[in-house]
Amino acid sequence: MELIRGLHNLRKKHQGCVATIGNFDGVHLGHQAVLRHVKAKALDLGVPSAVVVFEPQPREFFAAPQAPARLTRFRDKVDRLAAQGIDRIVCLPFNQKLGSLSAHDFITQVLIQGLDVRYLVVGDDFRFGCDRAGDFALLQAVGKSQGFDVVNTTTFEVEAERVSSTRIRTVLAEANFVLANKLLGVPYQIGGKVLHGRKLGRQLGVPTANLSLKNKQPALHGVYTVLLSSGDGLLHKGVANIGNRPTIDGVKPALEVHVFDFNGDLYGQRVQVTFCSKLRDEKRFSDVAALREQIMKDLLAAREYFTQQSDQGIPLASGLLS
Repeated sequence: MELIRGLHNLRKKHQGCVATIGNFDGVHLGHQAVLRHVKAKALDLGVPSAVVVFEPQPREFFAAPQAPARLTRFRDKVDRLAAQGIDRIVCLPFNQKLGSLSAHDFITQVLIQGLDVRYLVVGDDFRFGCDRAGDFALLQAVGKSQGFDVVNTTTFEVEAERVSSTRIRTVLAEANFVLANKLLGVPYQIGGKVLHGRKLGRQLGVPTANLSLKNKQPALHGVYTVLLSSGDGLLHKGVANIGNRPTIDGVKPALEVHVFDFNGDLYGQRVQVTFCSKLRDEKRFSDVAALREQIMKDLLAAREYFTQQSDQGIPLASGLLS
């Protein structure tokens, strides 16, 4: 798989492909159905498959406070798209220049001159170009005149409801990880590199692995039982807090994971955190002592959860294998 960042990095060798465009947040089962269509058509035409994404996502650029929470960070998205067998990912930095392109200029510069698209798959509600003036009908009209087909995606349903990133955000907010995992096709995870933090957890006797969320609002907030996978190839049980850490005046969203019975060094390692169950909402405590008391209760509750899962013969991460 090849990751191409920006139109300026497209070369002659990148022209000629079957493509799709979108946010692909979560790369869920609905997205995977689109990707199978793209791959099958690419194989039929004898050209590469390509996915065009934006970073940041358009709504994050235009209205960050109102933008939907992220299901997946950019690197996780790339990894999941690659796992689906896509040949190329074209990431367009979404900025004022790109956002001000007219719909016709977007088609010309991105789809025709940049990618020489032979077949395009998009949602019939897809809008693009300055003021979202471009739509599916325009793409079909231009495609007909330029010699490439434009088709819409088909609805993919689970339990008689359309699978969408919005639905998954709702399900995650309800801490229904069994259904979220079913809609995603994989356990819900957040990955990242372990960074040095303020060492407050260590001072409280509960050292944590700290992962930056790159200022993106996460789809989860609160305290959860988790499984952490690191370079040793093992799954480690633990407790995670994801949010703004109000007791210590946190501002940027962060993910902090305390791993049970672990004495190794995770700094600098890229880890994956799988969420299993929710223990409680994030809250502000009166002081650090009250925070520590609650953390001890959280650790006990998490150990009890994992013990119950083991005793009942249920997979450790609820719904991972169901």
